[in-house]
Amino acid sequence: MPDLKNADAPAPAARRTSLAAERASARPHHGRVGQLIGSYGLLGLAVLLAVIFSVALPDTFPTTANLTAVLSNQSIPAMLALGATIPIVTGRFDLSIGYGLGLSHVVVMYLLVQHGWPWPAASAAVIVGGALVGAANGVVVEFAQIDSFIATLGTGSVLYAITGWITGGARIVPTGAGLPTGFTDLYDSKLLGLPVSAFYVLALGIVLWLVLEHLPIGRSLYVIGSNKRAADLLGIPGRRYVVYAYAASGMVTGAAGVLLAAQQQIGDPSIGMDYLLPAFSAALLGSTAIKLGRVNAMGTLVAVLILAIGLSGLGQFGAQFWATPLFNGATLLAAVGLAGWSARRGEPVRRTRGPRRSRQRAPEHPGSLTAPRKPPSRTRAALLVRDGLQTLFLFPRSLWSSNEPDSPQRRSSLGRHTRAQPLLGGL
Repeated sequence: MPDLKNADAPAPAARRTSLAAERASARPHHGRVGQLIGSYGLLGLAVLLAVIFSVALPDTFPTTANLTAVLSNQSIPAMLALGATIPIVTGRFDLSIGYGLGLSHVVVMYLLVQHGWPWPAASAAVIVGGALVGAANGVVVEFAQIDSFIATLGTGSVLYAITGWITGGARIVPTGAGLPTGFTDLYDSKLLGLPVSAFYVLALGIVLWLVLEHLPIGRSLYVIGSNKRAADLLGIPGRRYVVYAYAASGMVTGAAGVLLAAQQQIGDPSIGMDYLLPAFSAALLGSTAIKLGRVNAMGTLVAVLILAIGLSGLGQFGAQFWATPLFNGATLLAAVGLAGWSARRGEPVRRTRGPRRSRQRAPEHPGSLTAPRKPPSRTRAALLVRDGLQTLFLFPRSLWSSNEPDSPQRRSSLGRHTRAQPLLGGL
């Protein structure tokens, strides 16, 4: 007769199934919480630092004067960091931005003081010249097939030589009535009680965010930086788009040079390289915020914010002059490490239930009893799988416009395959 006591007890298999279902339902919740912490943890750290410095320095840190000084002083490094972000999206680096910044502000002062150009014409000429210099960097990197570190370091040295040739190693100082008021107001004026330069940075960050996150050309730049082979298979003109990215970076550098000239109001040939390290620190640290595992405009702005808060707090604590380069260098090392970790964290991890069974491979030669077996290349297999998935989900061949109607499914598939980008694989 059947056991009536245990009739209502669930079978062991049913219990295992219910436990597995509970664990599976709990995983997405924990995953979402971890993703939120990873994406917005850097922003939370910035808020925490601001609270700590406000409590420790209640008379100087949480004041309008300090906020104005921080926004004003960090506007140029923020613009340069956004400019450095654009080539990093494609997996390249531009080490010439520091030299380009110095040359841009010297050329503006040279045109205004020595030749009497109207300041709008001088500013526009410098911005266009910066775009041409950036395009030249892209041509050297892509068509001459020179590593971006070496190529941009070489072009940066050339830019520094041009700066010395223009100035003769001396400063360009305005005489007489000084610089035009309209030119100096580019930096000195205020909007809504805040420095107008902060609004330049905000506008530039929004434009870059829209282009990189919501336009096909921006998604294509991420594909180029993530998988060059997949970009070629999908018909994306990788070389041309990399040149465009360098040109955009040069244009932003030129605009930052104009703003630097309006701030300094002299032409100093030694200025420029001091801005390189903070710019790359912010750009790389930004890959650990908002869009975890890849550089993005909003993440760069968050990184600039945390650097600005840290430097301002250290300065008000009476830190020595060497604390600033120490802070920037340590932040760069931490940014590189965190960016690599977040990129690896974004990659999918395959789990196996047990040990893999060994398979006997048929001998390649009939007369041989055994044949050498080549170990499988997991990296190559993963690349092939990813290439196939990208091809399956049909990236647009025409990146500004497509013959296929746009749809949320098409946009989500494009974003899904450009989300995890191994940015620092070459470092």
